[in-house]
Amino acid sequence: MLAHLNNLEISMIVGPRQAGKTTLMKMIQDHLVATGKKCLFLNLDFETDNQYFISQNALIKKIKLEFGESQGYVFIDEIQRKENAGLFLKGIYDQGLPCKFIISGSGSVELKEKIHESLAGRKRMFELYPVSFTEFIDFKTGYLYADTLEDFFSSDKTKTNDLLEEYLGYGGYPKVILAATKQEKLNEINEIYNSYIEKDITSLMKIRRPDAFSELIKVLGGQIGQLVNYSELSNTLNVSLLTIKNYLWYAEKTFVVERITPYARNIRKEITKSPMYYFYDLGLRNFSTGQLGDSSAEKNGFIFQNLILHILKERLHGQNGSVHYWRTKDKAEVDFVIARGKEILPVEVKYRDYDFPQIARSLRSFISRYSPKYAYVVNKNYRQEIEVDKTKVIFLPYSDLLFKEI
Repeated sequence: MLAHLNNLEISMIVGPRQAGKTTLMKMIQDHLVATGKKCLFLNLDFETDNQYFISQNALIKKIKLEFGESQGYVFIDEIQRKENAGLFLKGIYDQGLPCKFIISGSGSVELKEKIHESLAGRKRMFELYPVSFTEFIDFKTGYLYADTLEDFFSSDKTKTNDLLEEYLGYGGYPKVILAATKQEKLNEINEIYNSYIEKDITSLMKIRRPDAFSELIKVLGGQIGQLVNYSELSNTLNVSLLTIKNYLWYAEKTFVVERITPYARNIRKEITKSPMYYFYDLGLRNFSTGQLGDSSAEKNGFIFQNLILHILKERLHGQNGSVHYWRTKDKAEVDFVIARGKEILPVEVKYRDYDFPQIARSLRSFISRYSPKYAYVVNKNYRQEIEVDKTKVIFLPYSDLLFKEI
């Protein structure tokens, strides 16, 4: 992000509400001011700043008043509040002002789609998510093991297990992590969720049935890692099939859930239409189902699976790879399949401790059908390698996945 400050392209920060976008912008501003740079910070949530967005000329006049003919940095927070923001910014950018724009906003459809399209070739997008598991561990340990995190996982099983359960229970929203008690954490995530429904869903997207949308999020929270049946959701929530699909699209674009599609080569035998949905933040998922902070192993199985998806996608960032699931009509299923061209890697996730290697029938079925070079069984503690039909099956603790190249 800091490296892009020297590029005249607009730096565009998007992500879920309350993930820390404003904090990040303020930190960048402090860095620039400390090096003698001129900065202007505007927030469209503030009524006093809205006057500068009445017209392009009004904003240009304000910028020239602050910077004169000098170079400067213009920060605009909550840009999605500006109607037709993409075209508004495009017109200003194309005038070639001696300033760099850094903009941010929650992941609304307006920001991610319309602004994204209007500023084609004029911006670079940076996505900011809730605190990752490794960031959470670093914070909770006072960054004592920032350079030796792998050794910390190996040497202190009790502490790392406690931190794992806390993260599975409460997720990674900064304000929730910082809250001291369970009640305070509940209050914080309740505020985040209600703000999301009221500001993004009701006000910005004009959804007529926010109650139905909220219920949809609760239903999805109760079936992460399971196939989604659109017709069943339609009947359950008493809204049309088209509305269900629209609501799911909104939920994706606002960084609440992400859709995982099936991996398939044989479309006759494998399910090709039903996706699965996982949550960007585990705490929000738990809150939606009334289970915030619940660390019971029975409930944590699918939440742990959700965490492993996060880790896999982090490890694949910048690579040419995608994550899918695999399931046949006879219900043989593998949690995740990483596809990179013709190379595939099945990943089974088990929230349990192993004493010896055990391979599920579904994974054996996948190995028999596709003969991958490797297969992973990600678990809590066990490390071992065995061979099945010339496929090397690697049992590895989830912590190994944080550091291992995939």
